[in-house]
Amino acid sequence: MKIVYFYQYFTTPKGSYGTRVYEFTRKWVEAGHDVTVVTSIYAKSDIRATRFIEDQVIDGVKLKVLNITIDNKQSILKRIWTFVQYSVLSSWYALTMPADVVIASSGPITVGLPALVARYIRGRKLVFEVRDLWPEAAIDLGVIRNKTIQKLAFWLERTCYKASSRIVTLSPGMSDNIEARFHLGTTVSVPNSANIELFGKPVEASLPALFADKKVALYSGNIGSVNNSELLFKAAIELKRRGRHDIVILMVGDGQLREKLAADVQAEGLDNFILHGLVPKRTLAAYVQHALVSLVPLKGTPILDTSSPNKLFESMAAGVPVIQNTRGWIKTFLDEHACGFTVDPDDPTEIVDVMIRLADDPALGKSMGEKGRALAFAEFDKDILSKRMLQALEEAAKS
Repeated sequence: MKIVYFYQYFTTPKGSYGTRVYEFTRKWVEAGHDVTVVTSIYAKSDIRATRFIEDQVIDGVKLKVLNITIDNKQSILKRIWTFVQYSVLSSWYALTMPADVVIASSGPITVGLPALVARYIRGRKLVFEVRDLWPEAAIDLGVIRNKTIQKLAFWLERTCYKASSRIVTLSPGMSDNIEARFHLGTTVSVPNSANIELFGKPVEASLPALFADKKVALYSGNIGSVNNSELLFKAAIELKRRGRHDIVILMVGDGQLREKLAADVQAEGLDNFILHGLVPKRTLAAYVQHALVSLVPLKGTPILDTSSPNKLFESMAAGVPVIQNTRGWIKTFLDEHACGFTVDPDDPTEIVDVMIRLADDPALGKSMGEKGRALAFAEFDKDILSKRMLQALEEAAKS
């Protein structure tokens, strides 16, 4: 098949972001398919370009790189403008590139423009990938407030779903949400995967000195309000209050709240809340493997209960228990398989209670980590999930 994939955040393991699309498309190329990803420049990616539009090939995957920079630190208006630029320019490739199947990966929902151009003007088979429930998430989190834009975004979402031969979601919660509203019967859940080769095998990498004499509760990813980063800061204060100087919280990443938190740390005189910059995936794998626990916090809002954080599956593959605070499918999954904890998103004492419990009971953490690792190998290996999504593409092509 000829597959064209519209996705703004393409990253390889040399970058500092999720590698799902890289892992999947690389496997599809190995299986004999012709894959082109139309992408842009994400601040946490390793993909860069010297021209406005640049052709690249990585491990057999063809890239059309639009030199439009997207960064979580940008203002809301600036980010929306980058989304619009990408969608308009991508529509040219939706119009001109040959394809048996076109994949449009949302959010943002603006990727629906090239999706609909490919479907209705060129008659391509469309698979719509839902990484986040846009525009619901953007509205619920206060990103889109204008009522007219909200109505337009909901219309675009509905139109894209109905135009698609298959809808691929990143979690069962997203599938349930879409089916409950639209009753399409075309959704299939293909969650984020675990790179077993990287996170599931011991990685040799230089570790910060604190790993030698402290128990590290690790967070990796965006440092911002959606990720409930201030909860972890409050947890560090609570750890200090309880005199648990053996436990430190390490935040690896970047984002809107990083500078504010750095100032707050200095004001509080905290030495147990460490802000670390971005690191490549290989280095991050070593950090995760040596952590006491992996922290997967999100803001306490119902729409985020459908989320599918990449770090959850990476942590499981590394054999490390997780602490998270959503109330949807992840909570049910962790409870059922006893490989992590769910805590209140607004109460730092609960997350501290769990950190201390794991620090004082190494056998518990080891048991949970082993259960998570077995599940990652059995159900969330990138090879297994890339085949599941490829099956959805093949079904779409034949529909």
